[in-house]
Amino acid sequence: MHIWASIAEQRIAEAQERGSFDNLEGRGRPQVLDDDALVPPDLRMAYKVLKNAGYLPPEAQDIKDARTIIEMLQGNVDEQTRYRQMQKLQSIFFRMKERGNQTVALDMENEYYEKVVSKISVRTR
Repeated sequence: MHIWASIAEQRIAEAQERGSFDNLEGRGRPQVLDDDALVPPDLRMAYKVLKNAGYLPPEAQDIKDARTIIEMLQGNVDEQTRYRQMQKLQSIFFRMKERGNQTVALDMENEYYEKVVSKISVRTR
């Protein structure tokens, strides 16, 4: 795989030296990254309406909710709220794994778990 990357990099460098990229359309302007080429033509309008309405697919909503909870947990919150939010976070990770987003869930767990757990104080009675 690395050989393909080096060949691609070499060809890009050669094209730059030749000036192949100097007069491209849209040069100096921000790129429009709203490409829906992979969405079937009959669904494009429906997807655009849902996107404009702020709808997120359940998988994306789970990721957004998990990040929001993690950010909140890193702040100063009382112990009871922290405990409830940790339970919500665990259920989101479980739901992500059940839907087949195991890689994303595990990455988020590994990345943030230690930070979140270190904020939890446990009282003994």
